[in-house]
Amino acid sequence: MTFPAPLSGVVPPVCTPLTPDREVDVPSLLRLLDHLVGAGVHGLFVLGSSSEAAFLTDRQRVRVVEATVAHVAGRLPVLAGAIDMSTPRVLDHVASVTAAGADAVVVTAPFYARTHPAEIARHYRLIAEASPVPVVAYDIPVAVHTKLPSGVVLELAAEGVLAGLKDSSGDLAAFREVVTGVREQQGITDFSVLTGSELLVDAALALGADGAVPGLANVDPDGYVRLDRLSRAGDSDGARAEQERLCALFGLVGVGNPGRMGGSSSALGAFKAALHLRGVIDCPVTAEPQVQLSADEVAGVRTFLVAGGLL
Repeated sequence: MTFPAPLSGVVPPVCTPLTPDREVDVPSLLRLLDHLVGAGVHGLFVLGSSSEAAFLTDRQRVRVVEATVAHVAGRLPVLAGAIDMSTPRVLDHVASVTAAGADAVVVTAPFYARTHPAEIARHYRLIAEASPVPVVAYDIPVAVHTKLPSGVVLELAAEGVLAGLKDSSGDLAAFREVVTGVREQQGITDFSVLTGSELLVDAALALGADGAVPGLANVDPDGYVRLDRLSRAGDSDGARAEQERLCALFGLVGVGNPGRMGGSSSALGAFKAALHLRGVIDCPVTAEPQVQLSADEVAGVRTFLVAGGLL
């Protein structure tokens, strides 16, 4: 499928279902894709944080992209994360996921060593030069320890190096700078600004964002598609009510006991538990070394699903 310019709407960061022995569960993945496509989402993002890409082997990453592209069969654009520490390693991932059929690649800043804005810009220019598909920047400082400077994003957008931004920084003021800059700066066309926040989609769309990439959309894609539709129709009261329902549902990410697991284990475990409880995936396990939810914690997820009208 040709990558839409700009990409807009709801683009879930697709979870990666695993078997009990931690291999990619392709049948469950295909059911999850049907669950999302059937809700009317506008694109699919595989191999991001919600996909547990950092915990997958290179072989497993390629398997996810191949299975997704084959199953979707051009109905929606498929974005694939090409996430690694350095430019050469990212270029290897770009080659792999585009050979597997990805319509665009999603790339973070380099990480491990502290990175200067000039190095970030060079990183993206080198990747765009080599990539056969559009490059979307992924701003996720909690994972890579670098905030993408708004000025660098806008500069690269004006050069045509970047086709979009997936902003998971939590910095709404900086997000606004990019949205405003895209609108006002000459030379920027067809650039997508997407929020990665589950909780501020209505606000982001009101600011002029093109869409959202919320992990919770795995669990309730219908809710986020409904929120997107209400926002675009100018129904601010309806959009706010739907956003508030989704904010309450998002409480499920906190079911894990912080005394024995990290936030990622809790959130991704809750997403997968919810998908399992809803009958979408066969097994709710997360990749090692993440800690698994207990039976009581899974019961907590069920409580949120019932309250949200999903069970």
